[in-house]
Amino acid sequence: MASGAASGGSANTDTYEEARSWLLLPAWVTLVALSLIPVLLMLVYSFLTKEFRGGVIWEFSLAAYDQFFFDRGLFGDDPATLEWTYITIFWRSIWQAGAATLLSLLIGFPTAYFIATRPETSRPIWVFLVTIPYWVNLLIRTVSMKFLLRDQGPLNDLLIGLGLIDSPLHMVNTNFAVQLGLFYSYLPFMVLPIYAAVERYNFALSEAAADLYASKWTTLRRVLLPSVKPGVIAGCILVFVPSLGAFLAPDLLGGAKNFMIGSLIEEQFKGNAGNWPFGAAASMILLTMVLIILMIFARQQARAEREV
Repeated sequence: MASGAASGGSANTDTYEEARSWLLLPAWVTLVALSLIPVLLMLVYSFLTKEFRGGVIWEFSLAAYDQFFFDRGLFGDDPATLEWTYITIFWRSIWQAGAATLLSLLIGFPTAYFIATRPETSRPIWVFLVTIPYWVNLLIRTVSMKFLLRDQGPLNDLLIGLGLIDSPLHMVNTNFAVQLGLFYSYLPFMVLPIYAAVERYNFALSEAAADLYASKWTTLRRVLLPSVKPGVIAGCILVFVPSLGAFLAPDLLGGAKNFMIGSLIEEQFKGNAGNWPFGAAASMILLTMVLIILMIFARQQARAEREV
């Protein structure tokens, strides 16, 4: 250390500056091969034409996007009207994802705060308990949820046994079941970022607020929440984005009447009878919406950092 200081060295010197490009090459190759190229292929397919017997014809058109937004009748020669079927599915996906995010925040924030305020020796145990569901495949967890909620399932049997209801509640194939499936699937994505933010929080700030006669609610709203806001935003993004494109929970727990955009896209790529251009167009519309949401969050975060 002394010799480094004597020779004019700096603690901020990048030892690997010359090799930085080579060190980042595997990450760039992975991103391009597994993210950028598939998205570009999807973009190209969204402008192709569906072949009558399945597959695509390499003739570029806006037919897939037109099909998503407009209804031109059975033979395509009627005046264009808004296609509310797909717009409704898209709107249902938005509010289901938003509700799942809100519910995850309401449950996840107190959970994360509780874990972060435990003794350091016991925190790993609580984090371990939160992540246990991810030891099991999402498909198995969703099927288990369907078994739990069915009319003759354990939940209804428990409620009847306790005398709270006289007949089974029909929960499967409802919006409630979809919402519960999304909440159960992505709750840890909310807990872990908030836990990381609260763990770094300086609790002396809360003590100072209490010394200044601030109530617990005021301390939470004016001191704690602004300090852990990055973790809250990260958790909301990590829950909202996958919930928006989810298809397992809507398929298995919601049925045909509770279709979401992810289920709609999945259906278009099944077998030779699927409409690949339309599925690709729906995917690009979903991707565009997600990017807009992320840009809004990023702008708000940058604005908050400037204010600080």
